[in-house]
Amino acid sequence: MPLQIVRNDITRMRVDAIVSATEETLSGSGGVSAVIRDAAGEGYAEACAALPGCEPGAAVATGGFSLPAKYVIHTVGPVWHGGSKDEEKTLRACYRSVFLLAEELGCESVACPLVSAGSFGYPADAAFSVALEEAERFLSHSDLTIWLVVYGRPGAEAAAARFPDLRSYIDDNYVASRDALYGDRRHSASLNTVPAYMQRPPEPCGYAAFESSPPPAGAKASAPAKKRGQKNVFSRKKKAQQAPAAAFAEMAMATEEDRIPLPPRDESFAEMLLRLIDERGLTDAAVYKKANVDRRLFSKIRSDPLYRPSKPTAVAFAVALELSPDETRELLMKAGYALSHAFLFDIIIEYFITRGNYNIFDINEALFSYDQTLLGA
Repeated sequence: MPLQIVRNDITRMRVDAIVSATEETLSGSGGVSAVIRDAAGEGYAEACAALPGCEPGAAVATGGFSLPAKYVIHTVGPVWHGGSKDEEKTLRACYRSVFLLAEELGCESVACPLVSAGSFGYPADAAFSVALEEAERFLSHSDLTIWLVVYGRPGAEAAAARFPDLRSYIDDNYVASRDALYGDRRHSASLNTVPAYMQRPPEPCGYAAFESSPPPAGAKASAPAKKRGQKNVFSRKKKAQQAPAAAFAEMAMATEEDRIPLPPRDESFAEMLLRLIDERGLTDAAVYKKANVDRRLFSKIRSDPLYRPSKPTAVAFAVALELSPDETRELLMKAGYALSHAFLFDIIIEYFITRGNYNIFDINEALFSYDQTLLGA
């Protein structure tokens, strides 16, 4: 997944580079920069002091020292003054500088905090939206994997402001469907009784049915089971096992005209996906980038007609192809999935698709704000 959002300690991220939101002198005196300085250990402070500093919106790099990351990319975000001093412009420049420097260093992955959202006072929800938008813009032409590492629940207020009717849509569909399913039954005595269909004894089948079948009318009664032993039972089992073999032998001797043709195999998920891409005249790169899917995973799907993706990946491709609700359900069915009002994830996906919003980063922002699995792979 080119863009991933996680709640984690950034110093534990196993990526090529982590980002330190710091001040112009790179002293690492507070916030996330102090945490990174302490985790990096001996030699890190000296490496920062050897640099000439960093201007707001720019980025510089040092080694990672004791951190699991090879590099630390330092950037200086804006101090919040109510938005009147080009704070957003500077913040966007921070992310652009970080991503470009990461590529120049040969990094394949980078982990970023919410720059300026701590001691610099930038509102967390607004900082979250800027980070998502800049990551989306950069990933449209890059294969860099970007991890956005956050604390708390930034994005909840931003999602509510950007999608004001999402909450009511969830209430009308997800909450209402659960009430309909459980509400009237919650106090019903029938919950303590076993349904009639579960009270019936199972129908006899297989050898049990054969053993329990009564003898035909007028037939001589067989010897007691104790005297029969197991011989007849084994004999019957052997005959039953031989029956399919005989049938196959007879089928092998049949002529080509006598044989019943097997039904054609249904179109798989991968086959339907590739067919839709071709029918729409799209390129592979355009689709997997829009789906927030890694290029290597897409190569696996293209080379394996029976590839079965996870549900978030399958939905991501439906979003990338801008499928209608019915087309989305058909594509998911090919992978063995469905959309249901019993799951909050499905309700959120349905909300965006029915409104024609196929921006996967918008959808992931809403999913993240409700603690749901993000789309992509």
